[in-house]
Amino acid sequence: MGLSTLLASLAGVVWGIFGGALPGISPSIAMALLLPFTYGMEPVTAIVLLASVYVGAEYGGSIPAILIRTPGTNSAAATTIDGYELARKGRAGEALGISLMSGLVGGLFGLVVLVLATEPLAAVALAFTPPAYFALGILGLSVIASLSGGSLLKGLVGAFLGLMVATVGTDPVSGVPRFTFGSAELLGGIRPILIMVGLFAVAEMLEQISSPGWDRADGRDTRLKLPGLATWKRIWKANAIGCGIGTFEGVTPGAGGTIAAFMAYNEAKRWSKYPEEFGKGSVEGVAAPESANNVVTATALVPLLSLGIPGSNSAAILLGGFMIHGLMPGPLLFQKAPDVVYGLYGGLLAANIFMVLVGLVILTPCIWLVNRPKPYLIAFILALVCTGVFAIEQSLFDLGLVLGAGVVGYAMRRFGVPVLPMVLGVVLGFLVESNYRRSLVLSGGDHGVFLQDPVSLGLLAAALLLTGYSLIREFKPK
Repeated sequence: MGLSTLLASLAGVVWGIFGGALPGISPSIAMALLLPFTYGMEPVTAIVLLASVYVGAEYGGSIPAILIRTPGTNSAAATTIDGYELARKGRAGEALGISLMSGLVGGLFGLVVLVLATEPLAAVALAFTPPAYFALGILGLSVIASLSGGSLLKGLVGAFLGLMVATVGTDPVSGVPRFTFGSAELLGGIRPILIMVGLFAVAEMLEQISSPGWDRADGRDTRLKLPGLATWKRIWKANAIGCGIGTFEGVTPGAGGTIAAFMAYNEAKRWSKYPEEFGKGSVEGVAAPESANNVVTATALVPLLSLGIPGSNSAAILLGGFMIHGLMPGPLLFQKAPDVVYGLYGGLLAANIFMVLVGLVILTPCIWLVNRPKPYLIAFILALVCTGVFAIEQSLFDLGLVLGAGVVGYAMRRFGVPVLPMVLGVVLGFLVESNYRRSLVLSGGDHGVFLQDPVSLGLLAAALLLTGYSLIREFKPK
């Protein structure tokens, strides 16, 4: 791997981290912005640049999630739960250190999976039919009971609100507009990142300015703290769970890092010796989702390289990068352009190493920045949120949606309704509904299709077991 490829990897990681840290700039958008600049590059350099942006952006989303309760990317929403609670306790440096190293563990594990198991795991991706995707969404929703904060009814209220938001837009089967109230801006639906930024960031600002003494600086420790041996003993199991779930979700086209992060968080809580710490500042609650969504950056490329099927929006942008240079991912890619494939493997390894090095440089200044007096900090966060949201589509309507979601999030806090089930409903709503409808169209309205498909049946059974276990834990103390 030449010097130009290494420099491309470093530049991609730096841009990806800053793009991911800016609310509203998803990994796919950060990659798309660089796509025109790859025309004159060598194929290996161009592909490594785009893949490194993906790696950096998935990690970068966790920085504002931990420091200011604003997930920079969809998959960072799960990190917000315990990462921000640790920051409130003056342990922001520790949370960011765990996030950084767990991201490295996940990235390297995902790379090993990509190199060694591309062809066998590609068969898993081919086995997913519409009924299986529906069941996958139901499996994701099965963690609602664990995210309900002690009140299953309020958790279900939040989830239904999220599912209602997911139905806004164009019907996925008939193409008929619904719940748009005549607004052209709503025809494409409401992006999950807009709801997340509103529910987390704007609602948090409203919560803070309504509390006494809100204008004083926190005076937290401003140093980055990497996990020591004792912390590694606590988080190794959470990292292992994140790596396993991230591998499965990554090779499944359309699943992505968001489902992987929430599923990993839920399972880490289930198997932890200290489940009572989750939601209050658990180091395991940061490690599990961070390792999961960073595994996906590599495993999402499995169906792309082996079958030519992009498994996520970011993988689709990478597919565009291949096609710009006259390459078509698939089985023949390993014969026609092995140098590009092996260059990509080396670039991903370099990107994960650069991710840690860049993180060591920028994280301490980031912690110092959020310790400034609250009026300045809140004004900065509001400007950051508005800039990031406006940059997506240059739409003032989107800004209004974010502010409206912030008001809803603030009201939900006041009434004790947890916001995480709503986030899950927004993220999984389209996946569940569209594949439910497609399955019925293919089967002529026969609901037995969900039990006839072996993958769907297995996922639905797993969802039933997880829900039953969560309900038993919910009501047993009462």
